[in-house]
Amino acid sequence: MTPTNFTTIRDLLRYATTRFNSAGLFFGHGSSNAFDEAAYLILHTLKLPLDKLDPFLDARLLPEETAAVLHMIERRAAERVPAAYITHEAWLGDYRFYVDERVIVPRSFIAELIPEQFTPWIADAESVTDILDLCTGSACLPIMLADAFLHAQVDAVDISPDALAVAHRNVDDYQLQDRINLVESDLYAGLPKKTYDLIVSNPPYVNAGSMSKLPQEYRHEPQLALAGGTDGMDLVRKIVAGAGERLKKNGVLVVEIGNEREFAEAAFPELELTWLSTSAGDDMVFLLTADQLKA
Repeated sequence: MTPTNFTTIRDLLRYATTRFNSAGLFFGHGSSNAFDEAAYLILHTLKLPLDKLDPFLDARLLPEETAAVLHMIERRAAERVPAAYITHEAWLGDYRFYVDERVIVPRSFIAELIPEQFTPWIADAESVTDILDLCTGSACLPIMLADAFLHAQVDAVDISPDALAVAHRNVDDYQLQDRINLVESDLYAGLPKKTYDLIVSNPPYVNAGSMSKLPQEYRHEPQLALAGGTDGMDLVRKIVAGAGERLKKNGVLVVEIGNEREFAEAAFPELELTWLSTSAGDDMVFLLTADQLKA
């Protein structure tokens, strides 16, 4: 079968899956395999529901529809651009976000913890009035936090004006301008002297050795948002060091560090990090209390 005689979505799905596997693509920006990535790109391009592939498998396509899908497939395979940059959207749970090359593709494990409102470490979600998100990127976490903590104002910080432009678009899309304050700042430096019930961060944490081995897909993302220095902990150290004076009495700090648990524990030998359970295991996200940080 050649691209010129495709007639159905099933034909395109078979071709795209084979093309992606043959190209040796890396999947880590929303899909975990070639079939799912192909299905997503096809359904998105044809403006079909993303959760309903089967009813459309044998739908016959117009030549221009086939051409549009093939263009998407080839760009993903040849240029190894993350699918989210091709479609300009990324999903975290039920939340859709606009993305482009100015921000990393949203994929935070902290997002899994937000619906449970960080219980039991936060005893009363309704009493949470002030939240800080450091290294906010696309503002995906602040938007989810605003939904989970209905009485909270969220300060969302990033050093990148480009990232904040994307964040503004997402905050506007969710009509949360009155509850999310976007701040251009190097971590805490540009913030007013206020304290928070909750500080979260998914900062750059990839260590130098891992940065040198990143798949090509990750090299399309802003390296500023990935590289964490020799051991990946450059910004994490600053976040932890400054959190004590920024947390309220019963406040907590939650930081994502991906696969860097060994480096995180070496960076903070005097602190007993609490590791939170996520779908990837118990070593991706740690929590510290205000009591620990102010001791």
